[in-house]
Amino acid sequence: MKSLDGAAAVVDHGGSLGRARALFPYAPQPFVDLSTGINPHSYPFFELPATALSRLPEASRVRDLADVAASAYGAPSAANVMAAPGTQILLPRVASLASPGNALVLGPTYAEHQRAAAIAGHAVTEVDDFEVLAGADLAIIVNPNNPDGRIVERKRLLGLAGKLRARGGLLVVDEAFMDVGPCAESLAGDVSQGGIVVLRSFGKFFGLAGLRLGFAMADALTVELLQAQFGPWAVAGPALEYGIRALADSGWQAEMRRRLAEDAARVDALFGRFGVAVAGGTTLFRYIRLADAAGLFSVLGERGILLRHFSDRPHVLRAGLPGGDEEWQRLESALADWAQQRDDGA
Repeated sequence: MKSLDGAAAVVDHGGSLGRARALFPYAPQPFVDLSTGINPHSYPFFELPATALSRLPEASRVRDLADVAASAYGAPSAANVMAAPGTQILLPRVASLASPGNALVLGPTYAEHQRAAAIAGHAVTEVDDFEVLAGADLAIIVNPNNPDGRIVERKRLLGLAGKLRARGGLLVVDEAFMDVGPCAESLAGDVSQGGIVVLRSFGKFFGLAGLRLGFAMADALTVELLQAQFGPWAVAGPALEYGIRALADSGWQAEMRRRLAEDAARVDALFGRFGVAVAGGTTLFRYIRLADAAGLFSVLGERGILLRHFSDRPHVLRAGLPGGDEEWQRLESALADWAQQRDDGA
């Protein structure tokens, strides 16, 4: 078990090019940023109606977005869906739905859940035993997990939710990467039972992280409580328009899942050529355990290839997907340089 001391703990994340430049000031630019799990093949840009920028968002468009999100994610109805400016801003608010108590996070996982629960007044502990979660006031699971891609079966999650609900507890399931996960394991369709909040991220799968759009799904009363905290106009007009169009575009989604699966297999094969085995992940990121993880991170960083390295897990790396031929070639070249240095030093 690992406890979090202090609600203001700073969490390091991937995707910071400013930090990358500080770490590797002589690296060739632009960086090939593989430090996130964001799709490099974003949903196509389109011309927004001028009113998306010039007027306050209409309540009718918010309802339209909730409708299409409920259909896309499998929620019981639009009344079970709340849209927000990204899931990150939802984390402490969702954690506050449970009275301050004992929060358990199934880890190792995305560190912001621990920080958010601490902000909400909980005593937070990261645990590695699923069964221990039944004793929590607030239990948090990332499914598929970040960074290793671990999947917890829906049947087990529903059993846990029932135990927590009987004690007045809350289960939060962060499904940020379920767009590329086994959708049958999603709890989105079960939220009307109560005691369950499911989070979904828009920006990762659709490659539009800067748009800031995410969703909380829960029973209708809980959705109303969350909406009251945000008030009107929580989601910007451009995010509404992109969310409505992209979530309804099932053809693009199906083709993208196929493409991402091919890209993930290509990443695995490329790392494997140089003796680096991929241990897990999703089709948006690959999970690597390696004794010389720090060395690989540094050699690639010096060549402008940015992976995700974890200070508390020094033998772990996460690699996203290159976005085009030039990025693939740069990754291959950097891996070859690292392998040559490794072999020369053997």
